[in-house]
Amino acid sequence: MIALTTTSIAWLIFTVILGGWCVYAFLNIRQARDELGSEIEMAPNRKKYYEDEELEGPRLTRVLGIGVILLVVIVVALPLYWILEPARQAGAQDAKEEQFIEWGSRLFAPTAEGGFNCAGCHGGMSGGGGNATYNLTDPATGEVREVLWNAPAVNTIFYRFDEDEVRFILVYGRPFSPMSPWGVDGGGPMNDQQIDTLLAYMRSIQIDREGCGEGEEDVKTCPSGHLPSDIQGDIDTRAQQLMDENGWTYGEALYNLDLASGAYSCARCHTPGWSWGEPGVTGQGAFGWNLTGGKANSAFPIESDMIDFIKNGSQLGARYGIQGQGSGRMPGFGSMLTDEQIEAIVEYVRSL
Repeated sequence: MIALTTTSIAWLIFTVILGGWCVYAFLNIRQARDELGSEIEMAPNRKKYYEDEELEGPRLTRVLGIGVILLVVIVVALPLYWILEPARQAGAQDAKEEQFIEWGSRLFAPTAEGGFNCAGCHGGMSGGGGNATYNLTDPATGEVREVLWNAPAVNTIFYRFDEDEVRFILVYGRPFSPMSPWGVDGGGPMNDQQIDTLLAYMRSIQIDREGCGEGEEDVKTCPSGHLPSDIQGDIDTRAQQLMDENGWTYGEALYNLDLASGAYSCARCHTPGWSWGEPGVTGQGAFGWNLTGGKANSAFPIESDMIDFIKNGSQLGARYGIQGQGSGRMPGFGSMLTDEQIEAIVEYVRSL
């Protein structure tokens, strides 16, 4: 019944529209007039045009003059645009980077300022290293207790990891540590755009490098640069203090270095409990693998291979040593420590 009613209404509307068009066509035909001679004013294309003297004289000169002016504008403007375009693009890129840094700083800021509180764990907006509370469960007793975890400095993170590695850490976090996943893919609250802006801010707070090579203009991330000499001196000073206090060798002191909340320490990952001030057996493994019992020597029979591994870090899926495959978790320390310091660490680790 409804279908029949709808169909009837549709036919009625169609009939009305068709009838209307027929009426419109009939009235239009009746009111039409023959074109010839019916103009109230003569059409422009039927008016008399310029005389030859005018057309090929002043008017032609005027039009040619306008053409010459336009040609001069094009000849000057195109090269000028070509010259200025690289600077414009660079300026646009700089402006974008500055905007990303500003947005990233908001995300990095403490919770009280509307941020995600990266600063709360990593030492304020400078990212120089700090502390984070963390709940640990004793595997033997099941007791849960709160500890103060030494959070690493992030103002040198690009000395140790490349951008893709830092992005991975931000997105997926560090399991069994206070560093939770922050990216959407890892189950966190930040989308890709926010991760990009956070990376931009972290790049902006990196300690400027010394010794950048020719053409390496970015002193924050130049590949051939290294830590400033004054900070390098602080590392040696602290290492000497640990040697004097504990009777350690130079390599052992560097391995256990606690400068800047452990930003440079091997023990952070390779000694259980080091991160919260209760170190267990040196080198027995935590986030990083166990180095005791000659395991480092077995993995790297050739000492120079181990030195290169510590300098460059672990590349995801890449082979290292004897049948080792990189997980991407081991940072590279070639930009942070001198060759002498890395060699001393390797010598100590191979003695465990």
